[in-house]
Amino acid sequence: MASDAAATARKPGRPKDGPELADVILDKAELAFAEHGFAGTRVRDIAAMAGVNQALIRYYFGTKEDLFDKVFRRRGSLISGARHVLLDRLLAQGKPAKVSEIVMAYLRPQWDMKHSGPNGAAFVRLQARLHAEPEEHAIRLRREVYDDSVKRYVQALSEAMPRIPRETIGMRMAFLVGAYLFMLNDVGRLNDMTDGQIGMIGRDEMLDQLVRFLAAGLCAPTG
Repeated sequence: MASDAAATARKPGRPKDGPELADVILDKAELAFAEHGFAGTRVRDIAAMAGVNQALIRYYFGTKEDLFDKVFRRRGSLISGARHVLLDRLLAQGKPAKVSEIVMAYLRPQWDMKHSGPNGAAFVRLQARLHAEPEEHAIRLRREVYDDSVKRYVQALSEAMPRIPRETIGMRMAFLVGAYLFMLNDVGRLNDMTDGQIGMIGRDEMLDQLVRFLAAGLCAPTG
């Protein structure tokens, strides 16, 4: 009996229910960083939201920058992984993928993330905020999380549009990222620009219109 109790006893200094508590901290940190950005978020505020003390956050994640990186990697890696999976499916069809199909595969994971709940929507806002964070930090994170999948999509687009130089496709891919991030975060501007004529537009209809627009831009003549 004593040996069983010793086997199940937690290690000294190790918080009980660690993994679950760590997820709670990450969820609250995600909401805070999305609302206030990296610079404007205080660890003590995250601790208060999660119902823990600051020392526990340091125990799990280290510095505030380490915590921010963990928050970004958690969902960013899910998006990047889903992009790999969707592209693999396209390339396994046995026929050349259309540009619009490639664009849809790239956009769909983050589009779904936004509509997956409060924290998914918060991550989308957080990602937009990353552009306002210290450049070196932001670039490092984006490269780490997204570069592998982005490069695969650039290659797939190059194969789908062999007459367009790869460097041009890479530049247009940057345009694509800017456009879809804006639409993910500022769809209210649509009614401002159309005098309210659009009204409520469904998420799938919006995505379909965005894919059509971006695919046309990617295929535009170079001269």
